[in-house]
Amino acid sequence: MAKKKKKTGSIAVPYLLTIFIGIIVVGGGTFLFLKHLGVIDGSDTLPLPPKRQVSIATYADNHTILFMLDEPEERYSPTFLLMRSVPKDKKLVFVGIPTNTIAIVDDTQQSMLSAYEAGGASGAVNFTEQVFGITVDRYMKLDSDAFVKVCDILGGVTYPVSEDIAGFNGDGSDQYLNSEQIQKLITYSLYGDGEIERAYIASSVFSAMINQTSGLRVSDNLDASFNTIVNMVDTNITAVDYKKRKAAIKSMLERGTTIGSFLIINGEKAYEDFIPDEDFFADFRERYFSFDESESGES
Repeated sequence: MAKKKKKTGSIAVPYLLTIFIGIIVVGGGTFLFLKHLGVIDGSDTLPLPPKRQVSIATYADNHTILFMLDEPEERYSPTFLLMRSVPKDKKLVFVGIPTNTIAIVDDTQQSMLSAYEAGGASGAVNFTEQVFGITVDRYMKLDSDAFVKVCDILGGVTYPVSEDIAGFNGDGSDQYLNSEQIQKLITYSLYGDGEIERAYIASSVFSAMINQTSGLRVSDNLDASFNTIVNMVDTNITAVDYKKRKAAIKSMLERGTTIGSFLIINGEKAYEDFIPDEDFFADFRERYFSFDESESGES
């Protein structure tokens, strides 16, 4: 006679029912215990995640700085580099100004170099404002140590050097340049095209260095870097200036890609002098200074 099969369903159902009831009892007890401790507030909705503080840059954050590299003990001409910052558009544009740039300023023909030698940093700022037709918000005058520190903060640059200068490839191939090499390159006095070419080198090197650096790393260390540099230089940039635009600058560094660019001043040589083209300055103002008036407020 064949054996009867056991009915497994009659055993499984009570077993699963027992487990289910146990989960309810234990889970309910745990819930009441956590509620008693205040871990659970008893509300039906999940708590909202903390809000992120997002700072949005506006055109009021725009600013213009004239940088001057000058080391009296060294035998080279000062270097002048104008930087226009437009954080909202994630743009930093550099314009090298040849020292032999001439113009009529205050009813007198002056050069960038003569204005600087006569009036120091303020003389260079005044000359730049008159020639470019803009307001230079702040200036920063660096010596060799401060310049090297700035380049160290940014991390150097890979740049093609075509000039036959000791210590460089000189064949136009890309070469990594440390801080001392960058200083040597932009202060070199024997370029074939003179001060015009040196101004081009200065602006293009800094544009490349900005684009090659880690924006996030620079942003994370911005406070420390500012405090270090501002105590090494002659500048009218204050802690209030920095605090006012810090959020916009950090946003540009963290969120921008390829933010650096450079411009070459158009003009013509007149013996040892360089006469700039007014059309260049008009275009520069149109591209980087014409913004919504309701958001302007540079100072």
